[in-house]
Amino acid sequence: MKKVLLLLSMLCLFLYLIVFPQHAVPAAANGLLLWYQVILPTLLPFAILTGICLSSNLFYLFARPLHRILVHILPVSVEGTFPLAAGFLFGFPMGSKICASMLEEGKISYEEASVLFIISNNMSPVFVSSFILNQSLKLPALIPVTFLILYLPPLLLGRILLVRQKKSVDFLHKNTTSRFQFNFKIIDAAIINGFETLVRLGGYIMLFSILVSMLSLLPDIPEPVQILLTGGIEITNGIWAVAKSSCPLPLKYLLCIAFTAFGGCSGIAQTTAMIQETRLRILPYLITKLLLCTESSVLAYLICKLPAVSVYF
Repeated sequence: MKKVLLLLSMLCLFLYLIVFPQHAVPAAANGLLLWYQVILPTLLPFAILTGICLSSNLFYLFARPLHRILVHILPVSVEGTFPLAAGFLFGFPMGSKICASMLEEGKISYEEASVLFIISNNMSPVFVSSFILNQSLKLPALIPVTFLILYLPPLLLGRILLVRQKKSVDFLHKNTTSRFQFNFKIIDAAIINGFETLVRLGGYIMLFSILVSMLSLLPDIPEPVQILLTGGIEITNGIWAVAKSSCPLPLKYLLCIAFTAFGGCSGIAQTTAMIQETRLRILPYLITKLLLCTESSVLAYLICKLPAVSVYF
């Protein structure tokens, strides 16, 4: 069944490219432009630097002091502190990429990686504050409360899951060593790996931008349905569709929260690409993302009802 669906999807894409090039080509160009102007300059430096830090073990220099603080919130290992902090700071898909790399190198256990790659693989705070709240919704005053809505649920879920797995994580890291090494071979490998990762992401963004443009062929579907389909496929296009829609501002905010917490099918595909060389599974990730999307949406709805927040709408 999976192969049949994949074959039908590829066939639809081929037919769309051949029959409707006037829609498909601009969509592909827009996806690549988004990748070139936003994703590449934002994530490539982080991808290269994290690669250098992992291969040289330099990440221990700031993981150890950060762990002394973070361990009171989440029972992670010293090594697990790095993908957790980097995932929340740098944003999707660096969380899953770093977890996969550290698992492959034996720096963190499978049990810890299976939790961290889910809870740390979120949209970056910069994306949320600049693109969503400032540029799209014009609601900069809601940045603090939005961070709370989006990042508190995964942290709470991570604490619950990590507490259950704490024994196996502690056992793995009793004899972990941290010998530092640094040379140009490490830098070269990090640069090549960083470009490979970002080129792969660019391909997924382009393909899903084409899929979004295919929605224009659907016959007279209601605006809310089209917005939900767009945001479910690709988050950036979904947020733009919400911003340009005629929906009330509170509903726009709620939809943007839901799309951001879920990450879209494009995000799931990109995450799958990041972890495909490991034992990490995408199904628990998908289920957890749906759960976090529901929790964040409910929190957003409740907070929007507060008098102190409703004045901004």
